[in-house]
Amino acid sequence: MLDNSIENSLTSDRLYKKGLRLEFFTVGYNILEAVAALLLGGIASSIALIGFGLDSIVESLSGGVLIWRLSKGRTLSKEHEEKIEERAQKFVAVTFFVLGSYVLVESVLTLWEGNPPETSLGGIILAILSLIIMPLLGKAKMKIGRQLNSRALMADAKETFACAFLSAALLLGLAANYFWGFWQADPLAGFVIVYYLIKEGKENWEGECECN
Repeated sequence: MLDNSIENSLTSDRLYKKGLRLEFFTVGYNILEAVAALLLGGIASSIALIGFGLDSIVESLSGGVLIWRLSKGRTLSKEHEEKIEERAQKFVAVTFFVLGSYVLVESVLTLWEGNPPETSLGGIILAILSLIIMPLLGKAKMKIGRQLNSRALMADAKETFACAFLSAALLLGLAANYFWGFWQADPLAGFVIVYYLIKEGKENWEGECECN
């Protein structure tokens, strides 16, 4: 019985370490993604790319909170853990709302003023890269989250899958402008990003998490 308890504890510790490695990779990748998206978006005046970069910043902040949580392993009391996660969720929610409002205004102004963004081959490559990496990363997080029965890690996995969806929307918008000159697809992709930002902000504010 004691041997089983020790073995379970060691297994749990290994899973926490795996989860931590995935989160460190997520945060590092999102920071690089944010820098690249904001730089490319600024050069091309692409609101879709800028919105994608801003979302990556928020995801990095959220990932940082989860790194702190996983580094504590099982040392936190349930009450303390819930209090910390609630505060973090509120902060992330406000950030989502602010960024969503910014992207919405910029998307509307771009369409209204008729200022077409430049094409961005670099942005297309970035979107494709994220579209490949994010589903694989989300799948790995979900597996470990289920093994640990960690709602926080499973919720973060769903965030990662959502990033793959945003990558697809970004890719469609940038590709339509690059290959067919349909520049309106860029701000329209921005509206998709706005929907996601507001949706995630609402869920974080209300503390919702569909992790089953």
